[in-house]
Amino acid sequence: MASYCMTVTRLRLVLGEGARRLHVSAAFNAKAKVAMSRFEPGTSISYEKLHENIDIVRKRLNRPLTLSEKIVYGHLDDPMGQDIARGRTYLRLRPDRVAMQDATAQMAMLQFISSGLPKVAVPSTIHCDHLIEAQIGGVEDLKRAKEVNQEVYNFLATAGAKYGVGFWKPGSGIIHQIILENYAYPGVLLIGTDSHTPNGGGLGSICIGVGGADAVDVMAGIPWELKCPNVIGVKLTGSLSGWTSPKDVILKVAGILTVKGGTGAIVEYHGPGVDSISCTGMATICNMGAEIGATTSVFPYNHRMKTYLNKTGRADIAALADKHKDDLVPDKGCKYDQVIEINLSELKPHINGPFTPDLAHPVSEIGAVAEKNGWPLEVKVGLIGSCTNSSYEDMGRAASLAKQALDKGLKCKAAFTVTPGSEQIRATIERDGFSKILRDVGGVVLANACGPCIGQWDRKDVKKGEKNTIVTSYNRNFTSRNDANPATHAFVTSPEIVTALAIAGTLKFDPETDYLTAANGEKFKLEPPNGDELPARDFDPGQDTYQHPPAESSSVMVDVSPTSTRLQLLEPFDKWNGKDLEDLQVLIKVKGKCTTDHISAAGPWLKFRGHLDNISNNMLIGAINIENDAVNKIKNRLTGEYGGVPDVARHYKANGLSWVVVGDDNYGEGSSREHAALEPRHLGGRVILVKSFARIHETNLKKQGMLPLTFADPTDYDKIRPDDKISITGLATFAPGKPLKGVVKHGDGSQDIITLNHTFNENQVEWFHAGSALNRMKELQ
Repeated sequence: MASYCMTVTRLRLVLGEGARRLHVSAAFNAKAKVAMSRFEPGTSISYEKLHENIDIVRKRLNRPLTLSEKIVYGHLDDPMGQDIARGRTYLRLRPDRVAMQDATAQMAMLQFISSGLPKVAVPSTIHCDHLIEAQIGGVEDLKRAKEVNQEVYNFLATAGAKYGVGFWKPGSGIIHQIILENYAYPGVLLIGTDSHTPNGGGLGSICIGVGGADAVDVMAGIPWELKCPNVIGVKLTGSLSGWTSPKDVILKVAGILTVKGGTGAIVEYHGPGVDSISCTGMATICNMGAEIGATTSVFPYNHRMKTYLNKTGRADIAALADKHKDDLVPDKGCKYDQVIEINLSELKPHINGPFTPDLAHPVSEIGAVAEKNGWPLEVKVGLIGSCTNSSYEDMGRAASLAKQALDKGLKCKAAFTVTPGSEQIRATIERDGFSKILRDVGGVVLANACGPCIGQWDRKDVKKGEKNTIVTSYNRNFTSRNDANPATHAFVTSPEIVTALAIAGTLKFDPETDYLTAANGEKFKLEPPNGDELPARDFDPGQDTYQHPPAESSSVMVDVSPTSTRLQLLEPFDKWNGKDLEDLQVLIKVKGKCTTDHISAAGPWLKFRGHLDNISNNMLIGAINIENDAVNKIKNRLTGEYGGVPDVARHYKANGLSWVVVGDDNYGEGSSREHAALEPRHLGGRVILVKSFARIHETNLKKQGMLPLTFADPTDYDKIRPDDKISITGLATFAPGKPLKGVVKHGDGSQDIITLNHTFNENQVEWFHAGSALNRMKELQ
């Protein structure tokens, strides 16, 4: 939805004395805690409605349905009249709930405030997990984060209380783990303002990552649009054993499909091999489906999910799911658009990277590959945890390896960090002794937060520019992502392999075949890891970290200071003036991979996620300029001097010159962060012209009134010169399915006429006309 620039209006944002907060008592057991936190006003589980909609659509289509189709079509706003065609039509859906992490929730809530609506229309939650920097250890880092981010946390807490949104305080844990423990259930449709929201697919949910503007649509009670996904089937046979883990399934799939192979599709796992994977293991697989561009991923309901629901205090939901199981598994005879088959009994441990999550290698081969390519063999740091791999089972299996090393008098040769996924996981692994084992082997237990996975890591052991290797159990390993060092070679693998490599200290170690040397000189091999799927006792809920929205919030006030450097109220973007876009200056022609990390970096920039003007100072500073192979160095065509990308963009805007970015394939890959769309719009951009887009980023651009366009002929990318001006013609008759024209004007006076495609539907064309989706919403109120 739309977005906005600074206004000097001051909106008070502090809790009034009469404001009521409902807290979950720390004395309650885990089951009571999740029960209270789950049921906000308006929450309901209606399998009857889901079944009714599925029945309508199945009769209309007259064919068996995949599980993905059942859940998605089961949430149609108009199941009787909706046009349904995989990969072509736009569906209007009614999601059950919304979840937002703190870095993206700031802009989402600022936009919701701008909408003028009094309360959210569906159950929604905010999760404080992105703003906690890893530096010393969990306790110290959390304390410092609360002090540094007090203004932002206060804004989110009071905005949540004001508008009916539940608030998980800093230290609660990572959004996706909290969702799995509390909110995901078989058949739910949940959207989240984070690209790894698909984690919930491990519990039979359709959980989709979106930008904040999409979340505002749903919170406003407006049907949410999604292009009808194709469905990729992954048939699993055999069973996992030994060193092979659930992470290896998605590492293998990423190697097959690549970072864009899942674009526009839901990945649906099925087959007899599914039952050999734990519920949290299935979540790991779905989580990292974001790395192949998939809309989401999902597993069918089974006994592993039922066990997890029971253990997390949701036996009532498990009983309901049992009764409606036929709607929570694929129909016999359903058809997939593509099928991949993986025999889990033959699957070997994998490690992917560096610099991209789809560069897959068997662990047994990575040492030789690294030597051949000149990648550093020494493992400087091993990092386990994150939203992808921080379950009780993950920590238990890692601890089983650490215990073997300790028994032989060894500690990790590499630095070693551990990130629990939630306060519940932290408390439980502390109680059950895993944390002590992991600390004893040399680990540092960090806060229950994203930390190094999203660049919140105050790393001190290497200098910037120093070539080095790290291995993580995370999901994403783009250049500079974890530590802002472009020379860091980051590899993603399972927590078990990370632990083994941290103990060995080198990539040239295959734990299945290679030996370690004990303190007494004895040679020994690590036994395959083992760990319980779930704790034998109930989970320990740990500290009380949840704030329930009060029933009465009229006395709750929200405060955004006009002098704040962290938060900024928003003004509407300008409407389309009814004319073609003439003589747009090429700001930068981007070479190669350009992720949302390149467009709007995280790490130290996270602190500005609620302040559009300040965060815009990082726009495209990581993108490679094809003119000089440099980052953040482009030529200002008005002055002839070179400057940073945002600086030149600001100069163009100040002089009334609109601009266009030209990019390569899968532009906007990675995070759901809508700041990568907000910033170009704020700084005067009108068009992003590329070979192809990642799904979320393309939608985010449309929401903000930008024109995301693709070359009808990808080779036309080569016709664009860095000093060109481009006019976009045909906007007077801008319509779905109708290409636009680009007039490329070269500095030597010559021109090229190129055809430009788009994926706008009728509603989205109105967003462009209005200047943004939020502007359009306000027009319709």
